[in-house]
Order: sequence, then structure tokens, then C-alpha cells
Amino acid sequence: MKIPQLRKKPEIKSCHNVTWEDNYSWIHQENILEVLKDSSKLLPEVKKYLEEENSYTEYNLKDTKKHQKEIFDEIKGRIKLDDESLPFKDKEYEYWNKTTTEGNYSIRLRKKIGSKKIEEIWNGDKEKAKLKTEYFGIGDLEVSNNDKYLGYSLDLKGSEYFTIYIRDIDTEKLITEKIEETSGSITFSLDDKYIFYSKLDEFHRPRKIYRHEIGTTTKNDELIFEEKNEAFTVGIGLSPDEKYFFITTSDHNTSEQYYFGVNEKKPIPKLIKKRKRGIIYSVSSWKNYFYCHTNEDAEDFKIDKCSNLDEQNWETYIAAKNEVLIGGLIFLNDWIIRGEKSNALGKLFVKNTKTDLEEELIFSNEKVIVPGVSFVQKDKNTDLVYLSYSSPKTPGKTYLYNLKTKEKKMVKEQEIPSGHNSEDYIVERLECPSHDGRLVPLTITRHKKTKIDGSATLLLYGYGSYGSSMSPDFSSTKLSLINRDIIWVTAHIRGGMERGMKWWKEGKLLNKKNTFEDYIAVAKFLIASNYTSKKKIIGMGGSAGGLLMGAVMNQEPELFLGIVMAVPFVDSLTTNLDHSLPLTVGEFDEFGNAKKDKKHFDYIFSYAPYNNIRKTDYPHILITTSLSDNRVLFDEPAKFTAKLRDYKTDNNLLLLKTEMNAGHGGKSGRDGAIEEIAFDYAFILKISKKI
Repeated sequence: MKIPQLRKKPEIKSCHNVTWEDNYSWIHQENILEVLKDSSKLLPEVKKYLEEENSYTEYNLKDTKKHQKEIFDEIKGRIKLDDESLPFKDKEYEYWNKTTTEGNYSIRLRKKIGSKKIEEIWNGDKEKAKLKTEYFGIGDLEVSNNDKYLGYSLDLKGSEYFTIYIRDIDTEKLITEKIEETSGSITFSLDDKYIFYSKLDEFHRPRKIYRHEIGTTTKNDELIFEEKNEAFTVGIGLSPDEKYFFITTSDHNTSEQYYFGVNEKKPIPKLIKKRKRGIIYSVSSWKNYFYCHTNEDAEDFKIDKCSNLDEQNWETYIAAKNEVLIGGLIFLNDWIIRGEKSNALGKLFVKNTKTDLEEELIFSNEKVIVPGVSFVQKDKNTDLVYLSYSSPKTPGKTYLYNLKTKEKKMVKEQEIPSGHNSEDYIVERLECPSHDGRLVPLTITRHKKTKIDGSATLLLYGYGSYGSSMSPDFSSTKLSLINRDIIWVTAHIRGGMERGMKWWKEGKLLNKKNTFEDYIAVAKFLIASNYTSKKKIIGMGGSAGGLLMGAVMNQEPELFLGIVMAVPFVDSLTTNLDHSLPLTVGEFDEFGNAKKDKKHFDYIFSYAPYNNIRKTDYPHILITTSLSDNRVLFDEPAKFTAKLRDYKTDNNLLLLKTEMNAGHGGKSGRDGAIEEIAFDYAFILKISKKI
């Protein structure tokens, strides 16, 4: 089949007295945000090209069709399709979610406490059928405090422009005007007369908080807070003691909070602490105290408390620890639970507020686990919580745990209907020295029969941006590769916060290349340790993890057999120079400001995947993107693919697949998500010669 060719239209770009040629910049339309909302506005020539690439991908993977189906069935067979979540006891009702064998979306159920009658208050599949839409994204689903109203927000394109609806649960009729172009989050006032929501601006940034009176026109909605800085976005939430609403405005690096009382007739948000560059803080209130989770004078965070926000005489409640990330607090009447993370592993601690004694909650004998805690009920006068954990080889287990007596009872275990024996798998935690001696944690999961003699194919997953840590939890989908002798390794590289805030700082701005160097060091370490060999590694990453993939395959393509890039951020210089795009301005403290600062420009230019494609052999490459993605625009991977075709000197596969009805997270619905994973895995098995 003929290889798709995107028309070249050379454009000379310049910045800081540097010029470069871009043959494909013409595909970026000036009205790109309109295109995300309405695909009919896409240039016909670009649409034709994307469709040709889809056909080319389909043609080259036609021999994997039956394997895609096989993997789809395997993955779905590991999911308990007709499942129910544990109940949460509100004041008058118990609420829980349910999935069915046939459905793709969850069902929300409730029953009055003490009653046997079950009500269905939300059914995602029925709602989708009513709207006759291909994509169906649910943003928020909230029940009012009086249990009468259901608030929900929907995105029907994948572009993350959410419309809010409020309806009467009994009659299922909408009781207020729909609210369009919001971030999707819904917060009811305690008297249920109002909702608070954030409105998206022309650049898809939530920078305004409105109060909407239920049952009235949106024209009368009251603006209660506006963020003037284009880099900051806003959100609103209720305090744990339900005394205050807190408005948080932040970018990736700095935050600021305001608060007002829940009973204020005309909310006037009051500033808590003025923003300081690089300082993140979050305040909550409980039992006449305010608790501040902050990195001020505490790189890896601490928690302070005070009794009065007017005076703010803060005292240390949880002290900072070096390279140990201190998490936030969960409050019960007699207990305070908190989390910590170090060396890419989380821990939970519980403090008895009467005795002031604190102890770690021990879950399992396994060394590599992900612990979790959640509420059993709204009433905080209880000793009961749900404690849960999973590991790369152990499906999730949830216990009803009594904090006072330490009794625990298993109340839910993730079922694998097709069968699963944890003893068939080996999980290892190793550390690999990077180029500068820093030790990078690795989580390795493999089948016990897989030989460690250099013969195994190895999937190396990485992300490394925004301070996001990769959790080593259980994933039944990965077993489709692991059971076929592919070792799965997650590299906890810099740019995340697996080793605290310093780990993030060492992987962003003018340290960004540490992220790439860490990943390459891990790949070479795994080869030297006989887990795999050169040309047997498959790199995988999405979004900013796609930036990672693009950078490392430009730098050392000979290491890899293949690369899988999902919605990849590969034209990062162009995006950074365009301040009208939704995320650019808010990410100056993550990647830098190339337009304003020549140092940043030169540095980004030196690693941006699109700008550093060269004439060389590249590995097999699968790139997936979505037409309505507003976080990483589809034109980035499209341009990247076209330029790669011009430069690469090999005959390996280079495939671009564009979902024409999806967003940053891919297709909506359970089956849609599984189909995408099965597609990626079939590509991996094909190039590994395992099918």
C-alpha cells in the first residue's frame, strides 16, 4: 500500500535570532480550538491525510486482527463485568456504583438506610443511547445534600468542554438551565439552592468561579472569583468540616487559596496567603483548626496548623523529611490519617487524636504495594474505614478496618474471572544509577518462567513530568504481555515525585534532559543486568511520556525494537512558543518560556522531538492520537509522523492512528478503552515476533 504523504509547504520560523524550517506547520489551523469542538471545521486536506494514515495503519496491522480480538477477550475476561462497589453511607441513603456484563458505563444506585428498595439514579449506557452520540465523557456526578437532585456534566466530543445539567432524581426532569463550556466540576451549596462551577475561557482555561441559582437562567449567574493570571486555573471545594468553601488557584508550581463561609449570602472570598513563586499550599479545616499542607521552608512538604486564619499563628503539625513526600490529611472524629511517599512507595499513618500516638498501617508482607484508604460513611464519628492495597502481581483487596480495635475484615477482592495466581509472577524493586549517579527506582514485573538471560523482550514504561508519580499497582491488562514472556518495567524517572519534590525539580525546566538520561540509563542497566538485550526493548509512554519517547528514540534509536507513543507531546517547541494554546502558559514553570527566555529556547530546541529528527534508522513506531484532544493537539503527532517519513533510513513500521471521535484519554466506555489497549499490544506482539 502506498505510504501516506503530507504536502510540504516550507515555512521559515525564527526566534532569538535562530531560524529553522518547518515543512508541515500549515496543518495547524488558527481556529484550532473550534476544530476540537466541531471536526467539520478541519481542513479537508488534513482530514484526508489522517484518514490515509489510518488506512495505512489498518493495512499494516491487518495480520493482527485476530490477535487484537484474542487480546481484547483476554483483557475483558479478567474483568468482573457485573460488579458493584462498596457502599458509602450518607445521612439518609447508601450510595454505590454498579457495572453490568452488557454495559460500557457505570450505574449509580442508592437505597434508604434500613430499606431494601434500590433506586437507579444514573445509568451511563441509557444516557448515551438517549443522546445518540459516539463519544460519551462523564465529568462529574454529584448528588445534592438533600438527596433530591443529581448534578452531572458531559463532554460529547472528547475536547473536555463540559456541559452541566441538574435534574430532579424522582422525576428525572431538568430543573435548571444547562451550563455550557465548563471544566465539568459541580459543587452544591449546603442549602442546595446553588451550585458553584468554573467556566472555561476562550483558551480552554478555567479561570472564573460562578455561583448559579438552581432553577434560574445562567444569564444571572454570579461571578464570585476571577483569576487574572493566564497561567493559573481555579477550582472550588468544601472543607472536611463543611464550614467553608475553599477556592484554589494554581499553576504547576505555585498556588494561592481563598475561603468563605458556607452560610454567606453573598460570598466574598478572603485570601489566606498571598502567592509566592514556587510555593504550593492547601488549607483545610477540621475541629476548630486549620491545617496547611505546604512546601514553604519544606521542600518535600510539611503540615502546619493554626486556630485562626486572621492571625495565622502556624505551628508545625507534621514536620518535613528529606526526600519523603508528606501527603495530605483525612479526618475522623478521633483519628487523622495521612500518607507519605519515598523511593516510589507509599505508606499510610494513623494518629489517635486523644493520645496523640501515631503508627503506620501495615497491609501486607509484599514490599512493593500501593495502599489506599477511603471513608465508610459521611458521619465522621466512627472508627471504621476501608483500607485497600494492590501490588503489580496482587489484585486489589479492600478491608473494613477498625482503627480502635485493629480488627479487619476483607469486604472486597478484585476478582479475575479467567483466573489468576499471584505466585506465577515475580515483582522486583531495583535501583539504577543514572548519568550523574542519582539512583532511579525500577519496578519490574515478570512471569516466573521468563528467563533472565538477555533473551526476553522488555517493555519499558516511563512518564517523568509534572511531578506525577507512577504507582506500582495491579493492572490485569499488562498480563497479556507478561504471560507472553515480555517483562514489564516501570522506570520511576526524574520529573515525577517518587523521591520527593527534588526528584521533580531535577527533571524539569533546564534539568529536563535528566528525565531522558534516566530512562536511557535504565534501558542500558537492564541490558547489562541480562533482563533483555539491545533491540529487544519496547519504549512506551503517553502525553508527556510521548515527549520522553520522542527524545530518547532521537538520542539512542539503536536501543529499541519499538516505540509506542500515545497522544505524544512531540512538537514541544512550537507549542511552547504558542501562548494561545490551552496548556502552554500554565506550563512555563514545567518546561520554560522559550519566547521570553533564550536559555529556555535553546534548551527546548535541543531536545524537542520534532526539531531533532535526524537521518538514521529508527525502531518500529506506533503513534496514536485523537482529533478532539485539546491537551496535545492532533497536529503534533501528525507533523512528527510526516517528518519522520522524510528522514528515517530504515524499513521499519511507522504507523499513525487518529481516533476521529475521541479526546486526550482516547475512546470512551469500557470496551473502547480495551480495544485501544488490545491494538497497542497486538502491535507490540507483532514486532516482537510473538504472533
